[in-house]
Amino acid sequence: MQRILVLGCSGAGKSTLARRLAARLGLPIVHLDREYWRPGWRATPQAEFDAIVDHLVARPQWVMDGNYNRTLDRRLLRADTVVHLDFPLWRCLYGVTRRAFLACNFHHARPDMHPECPEQWDWEFIEWVVNFRRDERPKTLRALERHANRIRVITLETRAQTDRFLHTLPAAPPPIRQPEASTSFSPLVR
Repeated sequence: MQRILVLGCSGAGKSTLARRLAARLGLPIVHLDREYWRPGWRATPQAEFDAIVDHLVARPQWVMDGNYNRTLDRRLLRADTVVHLDFPLWRCLYGVTRRAFLACNFHHARPDMHPECPEQWDWEFIEWVVNFRRDERPKTLRALERHANRIRVITLETRAQTDRFLHTLPAAPPPIRQPEASTSFSPLVR
């Protein structure tokens, strides 16, 4: 597993799982929300975002979280593994509610978002979460089916399954420690 996509509804824990996967496997992480949203929740223009996605997926290794169905096929062409968080609606609603509560009451910033995109709670977003299984999930499943012959798809439906999956993965070896450079040089005199 060198190029892993993490997909699923908002609130399912994509970004958290992506961070945990990246740390466990020693891979670089890419949060597509951070790449797409500009300060003040302004969207990146489509052509520019496509170029960003193409640049990111060209890298040899990554863990990438985010749905963005419009760019899913181009990401699936490079991915070797997909972790699909197929959680029930109640779990996703709990996740987005908890995230909004932490942001509002404890100024909890999301590392997967631009710092100038504060957590929002609005009915349009909640409606998107509520309708995800009906509107977005089928698009994701069709895309996964188109690429099923060449990528590994891991579908997780609960937090317990997610934890068990993470524990099956080998831990990344610790980074190689370079010897510290000497600050002084004393030639050998014979």
